[in-house]
Amino acid sequence: MFTGLWARRVALECRPATLAKLPGQGWSRLLHKATSKPALVGTAAPSCAQSWQRHTNLSSLRRAFTLRAAAPRRTFDPRFFSANAAQAQAVAGELPILSPPAVGGWLLASAGLVFAVIVVGGITRLTESGLSITEWKPITGVLPPLSRAQWEEEFEKYKATPEFKLLKHSITLEEFKSIFFWEWSHRVLGRIIGIGFVVPLAYFALRKRLTASLPKHLTAMAFLIGAQGALGWYMVKSGLEDSLMETPGAVPRVSQYRLAAHLGTAFVLYAGMFGTGLSALMDWRYANKGWWGGFKDSNVKWQEILANPHVRRFSRGIKGLTVLVFLTALSGAFVAGLDAGLLYNEFPLMGGRLAPPADELFDPAYAKSPDRSDIWWRNIFENPTTVQFDHRCLAIGTYTATALMYAATFHPALRAALPPLTKRMATSAFAMANIQVLLGISTLIYLVPIPLAAAHQAGSVMLLTTMIHLLVSLRRPGAAARAWRQAMQNAKKTS
Repeated sequence: MFTGLWARRVALECRPATLAKLPGQGWSRLLHKATSKPALVGTAAPSCAQSWQRHTNLSSLRRAFTLRAAAPRRTFDPRFFSANAAQAQAVAGELPILSPPAVGGWLLASAGLVFAVIVVGGITRLTESGLSITEWKPITGVLPPLSRAQWEEEFEKYKATPEFKLLKHSITLEEFKSIFFWEWSHRVLGRIIGIGFVVPLAYFALRKRLTASLPKHLTAMAFLIGAQGALGWYMVKSGLEDSLMETPGAVPRVSQYRLAAHLGTAFVLYAGMFGTGLSALMDWRYANKGWWGGFKDSNVKWQEILANPHVRRFSRGIKGLTVLVFLTALSGAFVAGLDAGLLYNEFPLMGGRLAPPADELFDPAYAKSPDRSDIWWRNIFENPTTVQFDHRCLAIGTYTATALMYAATFHPALRAALPPLTKRMATSAFAMANIQVLLGISTLIYLVPIPLAAAHQAGSVMLLTTMIHLLVSLRRPGAAARAWRQAMQNAKKTS
């Protein structure tokens, strides 16, 4: 018995180079095979003297095996990349990091929170609640007043604002609590977005779960979230200034410029999070299964599709349309900031005409320069009549362009070349444009009721969502996804 054990030990010691090359999880199986073959006795005997001199290395070799088996998994563990673990182990090598689906899911969840804060912010504006909290306390402001004394203290601060003195001097404490709730919810939701984005970002970055191009983009988004909080307070301050009390005819409300900047930043954040998250998920699906653009065929020739002249022209068109959708939504912020939706509550006419009179659209009263050189741009951004007219024109232009984009997908040459996902998203974008137009007209005709107006703002985000999804559907796979896909295909060919 001792002779057999000694022989098996010598046989193993004669293969240190072979064992050293084994993967951490495969060495034990080969070790079992080696120890189960009696024929090894004969083959190992000639080198017994040499092996006996190195017998002390066996214990250190075993310790090395143990440490290797217990070592932490690589940043991108190929066993979780494909159902075929053997192929995945073969291609793992030095391939670039490919973000797992958890990264895409986290970004889409963050985009969902931004969508919620945009809607809550719209309701805050519609209920005239934005000036109810007169201080910015990023940490302690998370807790609302909990006692009657604290509520009275907050109410006294509100009583010192121009809004209370000029518009809401008869408001009660209970009514104040109602408007306080919306502004407080909006601010707390913003803090939740910040924590829910920064903490997972740090985790994924430290664990090296992010594709090479993602860290700098996501870090920029994190800074933009912080800047968005400061910008929100900067906007609120514009409605708390005492100078409003000295300006004849002034209405206590936030600056429409700052409101548009605040909303525009939120749209940029949403678009970045949603587009990046969607791209991460699609890259994973392409690398793992070869699926792209809605094709469930691993051999899809996406290079040929994207090189098609009809597809390239269509792609340029939807990029321009996405910018138009963004500008239309941004013009809605000026409509909200100036309460321009309360004028000309009819459609498609304005006062029985297609457009108001020129002297009303470009009223000299809005010019502040002595030579009136600023009459054009000040009316465009400060005259409620002009602001509503501009929003109508942009909305009509957006709807017309979306309809033309949808109609273009039925052109035989383009339809034959477009991926299935692109055709579905073009249909979704046109359907959402119809819903958004109906919401906008209803909001105008019924004098801006809160439910309709909030739905109209949410609709603008949904329309932007469909356009981003449409753009991503024609995006080529990322470099990391292409490298993984190529390695997987090479492994299949050699297996």
